[in-house]
Amino acid sequence: MSRKKKELNPRLNAVGGQAVIEGVMMKHKDNYAITVRKEDGTLETDSYKFSSIRKKSKVFNVPLVRGFMNFIDMMILSYGTLNKATDMLGIMDEEESKFEKWLKKRFGASIVGFIMVISVIFALALAGGLFILLPTATGSFINSFVPLGWARSLVEGVVRVVILVAYLFLVSLIPDMKRVFQYHGAEHKSVFCYESGKELTVENVREFKRYHPRCGTSFLFVLIIVSVAVSMFIPFEETWLRTISKILVSPIIIGLGYEFLMYAGKHDNALVRFLTAPGLWMQRITTKEPDDSMLEVAITSLKKAMPEEFPEEATNTEKIDMLTEQNLPENA
Repeated sequence: MSRKKKELNPRLNAVGGQAVIEGVMMKHKDNYAITVRKEDGTLETDSYKFSSIRKKSKVFNVPLVRGFMNFIDMMILSYGTLNKATDMLGIMDEEESKFEKWLKKRFGASIVGFIMVISVIFALALAGGLFILLPTATGSFINSFVPLGWARSLVEGVVRVVILVAYLFLVSLIPDMKRVFQYHGAEHKSVFCYESGKELTVENVREFKRYHPRCGTSFLFVLIIVSVAVSMFIPFEETWLRTISKILVSPIIIGLGYEFLMYAGKHDNALVRFLTAPGLWMQRITTKEPDDSMLEVAITSLKKAMPEEFPEEATNTEKIDMLTEQNLPENA
């Protein structure tokens, strides 16, 4: 009975987050908060409501389907969070350029919005090329010399892991990204502290590890493992047909990965430890040890995202913008 109660710890899976430039976003149910540390050292926090796509239909909460819909939710939330954090830091508060004015006149959009749309399209194309087309083409090349059979899927998975590790390692060398990875570590430590039931103080949070099994990095590796298993059932050997097939079955892969990650967040057994181990190893790259000022940012954001549990934080309205359903931004 005690073991069952431990597995059903209500704090597990209750809160999640994301590191941003000089800050952290934390989400609990429909609430999420973004806290950033400005150049003058002060903290600024904004609180929001998130309208999930999953709430629009019961079908969206069916196992497997809910995983893919949650993925879409997270993409929308992540995009909006990055924009909001940038605005809070005042990075884009410079005077409007002539080119920006020309874009507004011609297209009715600012240069920032225009660039963001192009960047998203380019990023999706690059991700598809790097993590789907290139591994598939490599598998086809090797298969033309040595018939791989079912092992072709495994080879493609290994190539995908190599590309992912190399990409994350190169990104980690960028000084600004190192600070983002430190905030990523602060996010994980504060979530661990909350899940343990300890008081959310810098001293307590500092003691916890920065590697979390429900991290997006772990999710990526779970997706790769699941994709290897699913790809074994794809009968096509031609590169383009196989690539298109992988794109078509990606919602299933994402759905399976999500179900496992939710299970992993509440259980600790040999299977969970084995499948989450690669993601935890990679968090040595995607998370860095934060300083106390970063821990303070993560703690503040977590508390602001949970006003019912931390009412003393919710009553402090300084620099807080509590958005209602009526004035929610379209991308929130």
